[in-house]
Amino acid sequence: MRTATTGRIHSWDLSTGVDGPGTRFVLFVNGCPLRCLYCANPDTWHMRDGREATVEEVMEEIERYRPFITAAGGGVTVTGGEPLLQPAFTGEVLRRCKEAGLHTALDTSGFLGARASDALLADTDLVLLDIKSFDLAAYRKLTGGELAPTLNFATRLDRLGVPVWVRYVLVPGHTDAPEPIDGLARFLSGLGNVDRVDVLPFHKLGAPKYEALGIPFPLRDNPVPEPALTERVREQFRARGLAAQ
Repeated sequence: MRTATTGRIHSWDLSTGVDGPGTRFVLFVNGCPLRCLYCANPDTWHMRDGREATVEEVMEEIERYRPFITAAGGGVTVTGGEPLLQPAFTGEVLRRCKEAGLHTALDTSGFLGARASDALLADTDLVLLDIKSFDLAAYRKLTGGELAPTLNFATRLDRLGVPVWVRYVLVPGHTDAPEPIDGLARFLSGLGNVDRVDVLPFHKLGAPKYEALGIPFPLRDNPVPEPALTERVREQFRARGLAAQ
């Protein structure tokens, strides 16, 4: 008898515009190898904190929302946490959604991109790729990880022809230096699969979660970016021929 594939999940929600095209069913999985200083979801860091769910359970929930999803030209986005920490579960959810005729998106830092099989990526219509910084030292300080796996994953996605929306979180004092941004823009302009770059202003909406968990929010006193700074960064990407918003 075949064993049902299970994963550790945090929750699911509906969103419009920020997690892929149209209205999306967004599945939040638990577990992440990075510790980004600005993370808004510290409650998804540990797999042990999630609840176990089967792929079948997830698909049943998705089907409940199919009319809302399809009417608005949306689909399903798997996010986290880091979905590629659970590649078997994530891959099967994406496959089942693809078979059901739903648009699929994977939201990932790319740090574990090597865990994504070609089959998983073939079932992925869009990758939301979070590139935290293009400066090696800044990336390490900001995330606790290394940049190279993400860049390798980005070039692999280009080779496979998987469409990408890049997400760049703008944090004053951490990710606003012009030179690394221009370096990232040059890198992305050399890829043929980057449909757009979303420059996301740093916010502190996740601060209450840190308080509830009894852990300090590292960027509690960090300023949020002014609109002029956000627009300057978007213009840097546009100067390299990228659609930035």
